[in-house]
Amino acid sequence: MASKQTPNEHHFVDIHPVLPEEDEESERPTPVPFRPRFERRPQKSFSRQVSLETGFSALKRESRGSDDDRRMLSRSGRSLTGYRGGGGGGGDVVRRRGDFDLFRTKSSLSKQNSSLPLRRDQGDHDRPSNAFEASGAADASVNQRVPGAGRYFAALRGPELDQVKDSEDILLPKDEKWPFLLRFPIGCFGICLGLSSQAILWGALSTSPATRFLRVTPNINIALWLLALAALLSVSLAYSLKCTFYFEAVRREFFHPVRVNFFFAPWIVCMFLSIGVPPSFSTHHQLHPALWFAFMSPVFFLELKIYGQWLSGGKRRLCKVANPSTHLSVVGNFVGAILATKVGWPEPAKFLWAVGLAHYLVVFVTLYQRLPTNEALPKDLHPVYSMFIAAPSAASIAWGAIYGEFDCVSRTCYFIALFLYASLVVRINFFRGFQFSVAWWSYTFPMTTASLATIKYAEAVPCDFTKGLSIVLSLVSSTMVSVLFISTLLHAFVWRSLFPNDLAIAITKNRNRQPKKEKRPLRKAYDIRRWTKQSPLSIVSNFKKNVSDRKGSAEDERMIQHSVE
Repeated sequence: MASKQTPNEHHFVDIHPVLPEEDEESERPTPVPFRPRFERRPQKSFSRQVSLETGFSALKRESRGSDDDRRMLSRSGRSLTGYRGGGGGGGDVVRRRGDFDLFRTKSSLSKQNSSLPLRRDQGDHDRPSNAFEASGAADASVNQRVPGAGRYFAALRGPELDQVKDSEDILLPKDEKWPFLLRFPIGCFGICLGLSSQAILWGALSTSPATRFLRVTPNINIALWLLALAALLSVSLAYSLKCTFYFEAVRREFFHPVRVNFFFAPWIVCMFLSIGVPPSFSTHHQLHPALWFAFMSPVFFLELKIYGQWLSGGKRRLCKVANPSTHLSVVGNFVGAILATKVGWPEPAKFLWAVGLAHYLVVFVTLYQRLPTNEALPKDLHPVYSMFIAAPSAASIAWGAIYGEFDCVSRTCYFIALFLYASLVVRINFFRGFQFSVAWWSYTFPMTTASLATIKYAEAVPCDFTKGLSIVLSLVSSTMVSVLFISTLLHAFVWRSLFPNDLAIAITKNRNRQPKKEKRPLRKAYDIRRWTKQSPLSIVSNFKKNVSDRKGSAEDERMIQHSVE
């Protein structure tokens, strides 16, 4: 080792990359054992959104100049949008076509897949060749039914359960504007409910003996009826397109504990329009029974499914899913009973009235008790509570239509509705501070139905008080509908905020697991409270026991020291 070393005498093979700050002329480099290392393929890193089964969080970009070029996705609900980087041509295709494929109908997805180019490079198994393959893997794992109504209650908040909690992620991007059909909710049929019930109200004001002194022109009834018909056709067309192209969104709305009740709304609107058809449009005094059969059959089949779930129990039993909008499923029976009397079928009308009364009592008691398991009722009051007025008001009108007079049963139902109406009016301050939404329209027809019941009561008991009450309630309901109609036009055409992103349908199947909080302080506080609740005798006995234990331990220590010495 005394001889001078040359670079040719010792040759060390190092496969590690040479850092620039290393000195090549250093004295005698430390020998490194030869460890052949094979180049490993960089593994794909996964973020938190993969635990929600929403897709990959990082995708490797195959390019010539870089070996490890990855783009991370932020937690903004964009997990299904695929790769957004430049360079490769596949990323742009995924960005254009893969955003909302999760909620598209399967037939439209297959058509898109047939129009996209097939994979030609069989050696590359990591990069998807088209948008359908990029979103297909996520679609197979995420496009599943949200199990039970409890998942909606856990992920959403608000009276209509349409606001996502801050701790939840969604399947679609929040910072982008979704397609119109995905933003079009089933609650839009509430607009038709408000307008069609107003057409019936103004028809009654123009023909009722109790309000004949007002000399209301029938043209208002005709104009409102035509407006309600146009609204029904427009909303039905839009929602039919949604069922065609985004059936997964419709299915999620059907399993939503609040929105499932709005699937009764289109058929109730059809029955409203049949009941309130202007006399100038109908040549016969009696409607055809086919109308009742066509509009009541969907309501009846929906009731068989929903009432069966209430009765059989399970995750969708009534105490779990009951909310004020549940009255919509009950009101359909009473409206169907009224239409049955119009077509000349009194027995089916009595049957529907009995079914509606039985389920209304159950729903009313469940909501009135405010069960601890019922998570749908918020603490603050909201116009949704006007749904309490709809069922008894419709029941009183239906009973009077069946038996031809506003007798004791009709008056009993009407008085219940009138008391509930008054209990909401005195708490008008609690209705402030809520953001406008399309769902507010469905809360207008209960007040209109109460006004109609008041007109019928004024006909049975004619006096100045009943007539004045019918005029006041009719004015209140008409004013509410007018205000909502103007607000809807402003939000739709001026502010363009009528249909925001419907975040309620984009919740994930599984809930995010939050870290558990430590419970040690609670245990200490519990121990202190338990100690203070003990009797004085037990405290003294415990104190003597502790003292004796200490004395015994001290004597033991002395004996041990004595034995050691």
